[in-house]
Amino acid sequence: MRVVIVTESFPPDVNGVAHCALQTARHLTRRGHTPLVIAPAVADPAADADAPCAVVRVPSLPLPGYPQVRVALPSRRVAAAIAAHRADLVHLAGPFVLGVRGMTAAARLGIPAVAVYQTDLAGYARTYVGTGEAAAWRRLRTVHGVADRTLAPSSSAARDLAAHGIDRVRLWGRGVDTARFRPELRDDALRAELAPNGELLVGYVGRLAPEKRVDLLAGAGSLPGVRLVVVGDGPSEPTLRGALPDARFLGRRVGDDLARIFASLDVFAHTGPLETFCQTVQEAMASGLPVVAPAAGGPLDLVDHGRTGLLVPPGDPEALRTAVAGLAASPALRAAYGRAGRAAVEGRSWEALGDELIGHYTEVLRERTAVAA
Repeated sequence: MRVVIVTESFPPDVNGVAHCALQTARHLTRRGHTPLVIAPAVADPAADADAPCAVVRVPSLPLPGYPQVRVALPSRRVAAAIAAHRADLVHLAGPFVLGVRGMTAAARLGIPAVAVYQTDLAGYARTYVGTGEAAAWRRLRTVHGVADRTLAPSSSAARDLAAHGIDRVRLWGRGVDTARFRPELRDDALRAELAPNGELLVGYVGRLAPEKRVDLLAGAGSLPGVRLVVVGDGPSEPTLRGALPDARFLGRRVGDDLARIFASLDVFAHTGPLETFCQTVQEAMASGLPVVAPAAGGPLDLVDHGRTGLLVPPGDPEALRTAVAGLAASPALRAAYGRAGRAAVEGRSWEALGDELIGHYTEVLRERTAVAA
């Protein structure tokens, strides 16, 4: 199968869309298929040296105020690359700008398309500009309404799509690397560096941006014997350093280094209410950590309240503080949640989810063939 993955983001970017697109390309290659990735250009000309397949980069500009995010510019390269690859199917990863061009090209060439919904763009519009939710949903319907199938990462996301008039929606979650993220990587030397007085380590991993609401951790960080650890970068970092003066900020970490940090924490706390999935929750669970997360979006599917972690009302710092305090006071509860979390994700490998994705591709191609006949 020849598949073109049109993605709004791809490594070296570090975010859910980029990571999922990379894992998809890797899995397709391992299964003997022929993927091609189309993504916005990045500053590093050697960025694709280790990519699992060919990558076509489209001219892009950094997003004003958030240079870590690049937005693709109009380009004929998208349609030309899809045609040259002789694609059987187009995979649109988090489509919004580049994905619209990918969908247009697929429609013009008569190629079926699968659109993967990954980002709550309406929520982002509300967070950043205070308006524009309706316009964001119109934009999303432009792509997802034409796609042969839309894949939603969680039950909450599927409900949102249906409520806004998008049909042909199916669930497709995300895999997690349980060989990389595992409890055995707990590092006593790292813990001594981060918590020299034996403090309980409560960690956040992710982008440091307004919609992530990392500031909500201030109350939890003020608990006696608790030390916050913040992993990631983004435009909110200067503000957060002021709001969380006692936290350890470790910057962006990836790969085995990130896995070692995860395993060395005691509690994982996620704060953002706009997650359509929340991959870091899965990575924390794979690392054997109890999770505290908002009862909204993707975490509703991932966290089994009272068994693998605790769900708290979104945007409620006192509820977050209370949940962390309860876990801090009970090593036995932390251990029980951590064991249950690890067990819950052990069957969610990228291999299993990748095969499930190929199953969606196969069904879409079969449906197209049936309609044509």
